[in-house]
Amino acid sequence: MPLTRRNFMAAAGAAAMAAATPLRAQANWPDRNVRLLVPYPAGGSSDIIARAISQPLSEALKQTVIVDNRPGANGNLGAGIVAQSGEERHTLLLCDVGALMISPSVYTKLNFDPNKDLRGVTMLAYSPHILAVHPSVPVNTLAELVALSKKERLNFAVTAMGSAPHVAGVAVEQATGAQWQYVPYKGGSQAITDTIGGQTQIIMNGMLATLPHIQSGKLKAIAVSSRNRMPQVPNIPTIAEQGVANFESGTWQGLMAPAAMPPDVLDRLAKSLERIMNVPDLKAKLGEQGAEVVTMTPAEMDKWLAAERQRWAAVVQKADIRLD
Repeated sequence: MPLTRRNFMAAAGAAAMAAATPLRAQANWPDRNVRLLVPYPAGGSSDIIARAISQPLSEALKQTVIVDNRPGANGNLGAGIVAQSGEERHTLLLCDVGALMISPSVYTKLNFDPNKDLRGVTMLAYSPHILAVHPSVPVNTLAELVALSKKERLNFAVTAMGSAPHVAGVAVEQATGAQWQYVPYKGGSQAITDTIGGQTQIIMNGMLATLPHIQSGKLKAIAVSSRNRMPQVPNIPTIAEQGVANFESGTWQGLMAPAAMPPDVLDRLAKSLERIMNVPDLKAKLGEQGAEVVTMTPAEMDKWLAAERQRWAAVVQKADIRLD
């Protein structure tokens, strides 16, 4: 069954029961509604997960959790809102945290510093990228795609310039000598729509949002960006086994909070979300579409974020990707 907001929310109902333990921190936090800000349009991986966890998180917090989509600037508009909320403490950020770690290397005029103004709460799920093409593109392997890119103009749809799929595509270019032209969008759902429609020929996007279109035949899979083949789609080879050694990329949905959030609130949020994400029904729905539940403590997440910043900064520097 394709993972849609409707059947994902059904799984989230079971998660609500598992998260029934009240979340208590800072005596009266939260004392009003909590805003779960998603810095992308509706329909993408982060939005699907945000809407799945909002009700069970409301149960845990004993306050209403409202999902608020604020797309723009490759997620930096919404991230900046949370980063600048300071002592307000009732606005949280659910996004592709890996992409957020790329932004300081790419953007010259960010109005916030994700390294100083935000704190990691917990990771939620990992979904590898799928490298796919419109069915009319006459290739079936990465090598064939690279060869075709040197003969014909191929437009490569990305969620935005400087986004995680864009930088991952650049890394593949650097490793293979491919030559394609990037077409930026305001989110993964729009990039998928145009590739399905044939306006672009290639897409690299999170598996959670992309796999249903592979399964329906609207897109043709070339490779998956995980280290090993995904058990849900064992017939799709990895980028690594097609010649790009040790390659791995993907979307890492996680929760971030303003830097001023007290440590005990971060800890209790992380523990509550760990319970929610590991409810069997919700975990199974994610797994069906190739998204793996991954949770971390705030300290573990901070360590992971630091490593990602360093890793992708090298790719950005080599490609000289700079945006205002």
